[in-house]
Amino acid sequence: MAQAYSRLLQKPGVCMAASGPGVINLTTGIANALIDCAPVVAIGGSSAISQFGRQVFQEIDQLAIMKTCTKWADRVVNLKRIPEMVNTAFQKAMGGKPGPVYLDFPADILYQKIPEDEVDWSLSGRSLLRPRPMGELARVDALTDALSKAKQPIILTGSGVIWSQAWTDLQAFVEKAGIPFYTTPQGRGVLPDDHPLSFLTMRSSAFRDADLILIIGTRMNYIIGHAAPPRFAANATIARIDIDADEISSSPRKVDIGIVGDCKAVLQQLLAALPGRVDAGRFAAWREKLGTGEAGKRKETGGGMAMNATPIHPLRLCEEIKNFMQRDAILVVDGQEILNYGRQSMPTFAPAHRLNSGPFGMMGVGMPFGVGAKVACPDKQVIVVHGDGSFGLNAMELDTAVRHKIPLLVVISLNGGWTADPKREKTGRDLGYTRYDKMAEGLGCYGEYVEQPEDIGPALQRAQKKVDQGMVALVNVKTDDRARAATVAFSSHST
Repeated sequence: MAQAYSRLLQKPGVCMAASGPGVINLTTGIANALIDCAPVVAIGGSSAISQFGRQVFQEIDQLAIMKTCTKWADRVVNLKRIPEMVNTAFQKAMGGKPGPVYLDFPADILYQKIPEDEVDWSLSGRSLLRPRPMGELARVDALTDALSKAKQPIILTGSGVIWSQAWTDLQAFVEKAGIPFYTTPQGRGVLPDDHPLSFLTMRSSAFRDADLILIIGTRMNYIIGHAAPPRFAANATIARIDIDADEISSSPRKVDIGIVGDCKAVLQQLLAALPGRVDAGRFAAWREKLGTGEAGKRKETGGGMAMNATPIHPLRLCEEIKNFMQRDAILVVDGQEILNYGRQSMPTFAPAHRLNSGPFGMMGVGMPFGVGAKVACPDKQVIVVHGDGSFGLNAMELDTAVRHKIPLLVVISLNGGWTADPKREKTGRDLGYTRYDKMAEGLGCYGEYVEQPEDIGPALQRAQKKVDQGMVALVNVKTDDRARAATVAFSSHST
C-alpha cells in the first residue's frame, strides 16, 4: 500500500509493523519496493536491545534481515536522536535513486522518558532533498550528435521519468525531436498510450530495426531482453540516461553513450541542444514506416469469435474494462493470463496510473496497490483487475478497504486455476470457481457474478455506481481457462 501511495504521489509512503514476525512480514513488500525503486519508509518495533541475546520475546536481528532488502537500514539507540534518525530515513529514501529504508525501534528505547528540552531537533523537519544532477556536457553533446546522424531512433523509458516527474519534459523532447517512444510496463502513462508517436503494436519491429536506442530512467534487465540481440540490432548505438552511475556501468550490454543525471535535468539539456541539429522532420520516413505497420495491425485486431464466446475470453473482459474506465483511471493489474492480456489491451494515459507486479514478478500486489492508490488519489477511479490465484494471496484487504471506507472497484478474471501449468500436471493447479462475489458481500462489499460476455459492461456500471456511493465493489467474471496470452494486439481506447 505504501509503495502504491509513493508511486502515485512521488513522495515517501510509510508503513509500520510490530516486532519479530510483524517486521519479517514486511520484507516481501519491501523487497518489491527495492526492485521497483519506491521510497517506502518502513518502521518496526523490536525486542529490547539491552536484553538482546537472552532469548526475550520475538528476539531476532531485524536490522540484519532488513539490510538485505532496503537501500538503507539503521536502529535507534538514543532517544534524543529520534528526530534526526527519522529525518535521515526520509532523506535516504528520496535521495538519488529512490528506494525503501528501514528504521528499527527497540522496545527499551521507545519506553524511555527524557525531558523534552533534551531532544535534539536540530536535524529534523528539513525539506526532502530532491537533487537534480545535470549530465556531463560532453556526453549530452555526443548524444545530440548521435541523434543527428541516426535514421531510425527510438526512446525507451521507465519509472525514472515518474520519480523525477519528467513527463512534461519527455513529451516536449519526443515531439520536438520526432522520435517514436516506448515504455516498460512500469513506465506506462508517462506519455499517453494514444500519443501520435506511440506505435505500440510495432514494438518488436521498432526494437529490432532501430539504429539508436535511447534508454531513459529504466534498467537494462530481462523486461527489455537486456537490450541485446536478437531483440535489438547488434550494431545499434545504445545511450542511457540514469541517475545511478552503477546502473550504467553495470549494463549487460555495452553502453556507447552513458549520461549520469536526473531524467528531468538531462531532458532539459537535450531540449536546449536540439535546435539547429535535430528536428522532427529528420525521422519522418521512420515514423511513416511504423505508422503503416501500426495501421495494418490495428485493422487485423478484433478477437474474432473469441470475443463473444462462452466461457468469456480474458481479452473480452479487458476490452469491456477498457471501454468502461475513465481516461484518468488508475489501473492495477495482477495475475498471470489477465496480466498478459491486459498489458497490451488496456491503455494508460496518465503518469504513474498503471501499477502491476513489476520487475520482481510480485503476485498478490493487486489489492494492496489498489487500496494505497485510492488513499493517494481519493478522487480518481481506481480499478483493480485480478486473476483468481493472485487475488487469493491478499483477498482480505477487501476487509481493510471496507473498514477504512476506501471505495474501489475490483474485477476478477475467474479461470479456476494457475494457468502457468497448461498441461494441468502440477499439484495444486486447480483452484475451482470460487464465488468471490459472495465472499465480498460477506465483508460488506457490493458483489456480482458474471458468466455471459454481454453482461460484463452492465455489471461494471452497476458496481461503479456503488463505488461512487462509497462502497467497495467486486465483479467476479468467469473466464476461459484454456485462453493463453501470446502477442496481443493493442486496441484503441474508446469513450
